[in-house]
Amino acid sequence: MSALPHADPIQFEVIRNALVEATEEMAVTLRRSAYSTNIKTRADFSCAFFDSQLRPVAQAFTQPVHLGSMVQLVPRAIRAYGPERLGPGDMLITNDPYAGGVHLNDITVIAPVFFESELFGYLASLAHHVDVGGGAPASIGAFREVFQEGVIIPAVKIVADGAIVDDVFRLILAQIRSKRETAGDLRAQVAANVTGQRRIQELLARLGLHLVASYVDSLLDYTRRRTGLELANLPRGTFAAEGFVDNDGFSDRRVRLCAAVTIDDGVTFDLTGSDPQRRAPVNSTFAQTFSACAYALKCLIDQDVPVNQGFYELVRITAPEGTVVNCTPPAPVVGGWETHARLTDVIFKALAPALPGQIIAGTKAMQCHAGFGGIDPRRGEYYCFLETLGGGYGARAAKDGPDAVQVHGQNTENAPIEDTEVNYPVQILRYELVPDSEGAGTYRGGLGLRRDYWFPDHAVTFTILADRDREGPWGLFGGEPGRPAEYVLDPDGASRRLGSKTTLELQPGDVVSYRTCGGGGYGPPEARDPQRVLGDAREGKIGLDRARDVYRVAIDPVTWTIDERETASLRAVPMRAPITSPASLAQSALPSDQGKGNGSPTTDPADRLRTRFETAASPKDSE
Repeated sequence: MSALPHADPIQFEVIRNALVEATEEMAVTLRRSAYSTNIKTRADFSCAFFDSQLRPVAQAFTQPVHLGSMVQLVPRAIRAYGPERLGPGDMLITNDPYAGGVHLNDITVIAPVFFESELFGYLASLAHHVDVGGGAPASIGAFREVFQEGVIIPAVKIVADGAIVDDVFRLILAQIRSKRETAGDLRAQVAANVTGQRRIQELLARLGLHLVASYVDSLLDYTRRRTGLELANLPRGTFAAEGFVDNDGFSDRRVRLCAAVTIDDGVTFDLTGSDPQRRAPVNSTFAQTFSACAYALKCLIDQDVPVNQGFYELVRITAPEGTVVNCTPPAPVVGGWETHARLTDVIFKALAPALPGQIIAGTKAMQCHAGFGGIDPRRGEYYCFLETLGGGYGARAAKDGPDAVQVHGQNTENAPIEDTEVNYPVQILRYELVPDSEGAGTYRGGLGLRRDYWFPDHAVTFTILADRDREGPWGLFGGEPGRPAEYVLDPDGASRRLGSKTTLELQPGDVVSYRTCGGGGYGPPEARDPQRVLGDAREGKIGLDRARDVYRVAIDPVTWTIDERETASLRAVPMRAPITSPASLAQSALPSDQGKGNGSPTTDPADRLRTRFETAASPKDSE
């Protein structure tokens, strides 16, 4: 097919939105049909449509981290299996990280879409399964090679002629601990694909396959032109930065990430200089790296530009094989999303000097997994649970960073305490913001969160797969870094610090506490509006000592008002000038010493901050 020379704009929009809505309805079906909290509540999945040429056309924007990865996986899976071997009613399943995939928990189900015996395209649903076997419950841990991480599924047929292939289904489930949840979640993915097939076939029945296919070509051309026009508004040049994952889980050596971003008629991301891959959970597959780069580019252009092949063609990546940003077998990949998240932050740090005022300060920039499992004493069956915790978002040029949210391409929702405690044998003792964890600034970074898991009546294998416990997110323009994260065993007793990539055996009564990092600040903290400082203090987000020592605002602890005279005296000391030059900004963007400028935790009025969240707000929804 070829693009229509004179496409009707109304019909163009109808078809464009009908294809997107087909994937959105897939997402609704998957979420409502799933069994696990990770999918039905936290929405850790994504759906997409590809045309018969395997070009991405439409995507449901559930988890941006998945979208770029599916662009790599689906075409390779179809070509490897052979499109001629697929007919109506067939579906493939795969999670192969070295055939375009990501970590093993993310399993993709792919279905062809036929209309009157002619192939129109393919639908894909990707979902993070709570367990895929391997060396620890939830299939996360500090593993040395990919074979320890769980079952690896090449592109094989999971549905044939409309029925699940029982032998394949049972073979996969035999490797997995949480069989009931996984079986239900896989069937939900199949149902989602059936829903998408039905909606697209209805569209083809109304308008005809060839007309819709021509409009698909027009849509891709339109996106290519729009993206090119958006790029023309960006500064030309090459902008570079580096950052580090704190450790690899087996040693204290940091993992170096390098990004040089060149903007011309497209955007090239050169990641040369990033560390060689390690036998440790810090390796990203090429698909995960592609996803980080594509997400960063999408953030720089008009949000109305569609995301499809016309957009992805302008994302160019140099990622040397055998590095932590493009690993090769048998390197472990379970922590690839952690590295992906930090790489996204490094890319934005590189662009900060070129786009002052448009780039945010450092963020949580880690997935921050909590995974655990054991024998449920209530049901007598093996259970697994996994979630990722929010943290501080970086401050912006004219707004504070939101508190306790997922960041960048990570868009998973909060697992509510009530839902978690009803479905799993765990109690959440504390779920609250971490006072004084923000990166101070003219606009402060968001606060981290604390979540304490208590297992009152059974032994549990618990895994922390996270980061940020050595260095907090960097500030910009003179802003301070956010406080680093902490992971603590028995917080109200012996209070033993845990590593950020640790699997441990818990006994009945043990508690594991997460305290995630705050976001970086933007601009000198001494320039912050005193009324904003007072508001944060009244809400328990910062203590009075921090208000005085860091922001230079004196607050009367009796009347909870600003002492104007003392504040003026404190601020009479010359302030640091805001950093505005690109060279100075690049320097200020470098990570500061751990904990610098964060002061000591205070309890005065933090005890009022015992908030139990129903839903973690996303950055786009928070002010």
